[in-house]
Amino acid sequence: MRNAALTLGIIAGLVGMLIGFVGFGYTELARSHAEIEQMFGMFDNPDLVRVVSILSPMLAIAGGAMAKMRALWGGALLLASTLGMYLAFGFNAFTMFPIAFAGLAGVLALAAGKPDEPRAHF
Repeated sequence: MRNAALTLGIIAGLVGMLIGFVGFGYTELARSHAEIEQMFGMFDNPDLVRVVSILSPMLAIAGGAMAKMRALWGGALLLASTLGMYLAFGFNAFTMFPIAFAGLAGVLALAAGKPDEPRAHF
């Protein structure tokens, strides 16, 4: 389960980075060009989108990397990444895979109560 959490967390972080680039870039473009914002609209909370665009992929990659040795901490970071992506971007065709992968990785990491190593995290 820890290896699956590691793999899914890193994939979620990489796909989340693409979404983060687009989200952050759009908020900056709309901020600097008012006609873009008037034509296409703006996020409800652009500051939240900017912060989550950076933090959520980083949390997913770090959580996935930590899932092998520190499954509890890694699972918590993965679930925090999932929540951040959902709150900032919502659940749609572009965010369904990073949200689902990070969420599943977080659950798998937390469910690894009996680790491969003799030391448990609970």
